[in-house]
Amino acid sequence: MKTAGAPISWGVCEAPDWGLQLDREQVLAEMRELGLTATELGPQGFLPPSPSRCRSLLAAYGLRAVGGFVPVVLHDPHHDPLPEVRAAMRAFRDGGIEVIVLAAATGGESYDARPALEARGWKTLTANLARILRNAGEFDITVTLHPHVGTVVEGPGEVERVLDGSAVPLCLDTGHLLIGGTDPGELVARVAERIAHVHLKDVDAGLAELVGAGELSYTQAVGKGLYRPLGHGDVDVSGIVTGLTAAGYDGWYVLEQDVVLGSMSDADPKENVRTSLAYLRGLAGAPPPERPAGEPPHG
Repeated sequence: MKTAGAPISWGVCEAPDWGLQLDREQVLAEMRELGLTATELGPQGFLPPSPSRCRSLLAAYGLRAVGGFVPVVLHDPHHDPLPEVRAAMRAFRDGGIEVIVLAAATGGESYDARPALEARGWKTLTANLARILRNAGEFDITVTLHPHVGTVVEGPGEVERVLDGSAVPLCLDTGHLLIGGTDPGELVARVAERIAHVHLKDVDAGLAELVGAGELSYTQAVGKGLYRPLGHGDVDVSGIVTGLTAAGYDGWYVLEQDVVLGSMSDADPKENVRTSLAYLRGLAGAPPPERPAGEPPHG
């Protein structure tokens, strides 16, 4: 299994007032200690903007970048997203990064409020996705769309409109889909051929229900421990991985357990990722990686 990490598992996020933001040296060093050899980029500014400098920095930690999250406004008829997406695709190509993970941003800064699109907004969004896909071949980049809480593509009806109205592949984020009301396992069973990238999360279903009912904001729920290490929540991670494998999926599995550091969920990010890696390697029947020299045994 092609497994990667993500800075959000260490609380590094683009949203304002998200919590303690760890420095990249600590995050990358802990990824290396865990035996990870690949990561997503994290938010703008976390890694150097220069593709060559970014590549060199990651290589110093035994890592490579395989994807990156790019929130962009796709639904506004008065905004052209293509220049910024082309710039991102060019940087990804130059940095040897395979997958661009688009999110249909609202235009606001947080994930706690979003508009409901009318017909014109949907027409603009799907037309922009088609334009972006036409441009992607020039850069030899895989473009995916990430249904994401607090964006204009969050719930089941919106996911279906994207599937029916565009050819864009999906980034299957098992946590965001479940929180938004879509069963990620059912989506795998039905449209596995549309899935080109995976963010593996586990979720506390009780907290997810409070978000759906409007009793907690998304950020508040993350702070209370909405995301759990793989195998410790209510997502059928095993069934999803089994279904994707049976369908011939050969893309990346990015481990993401979003945390807000300095909150009630302030556990040790490295240990949470270690737990998730052990669970995933158990599913794959793989032995644990060799521990880097000098790292003490866990526990």
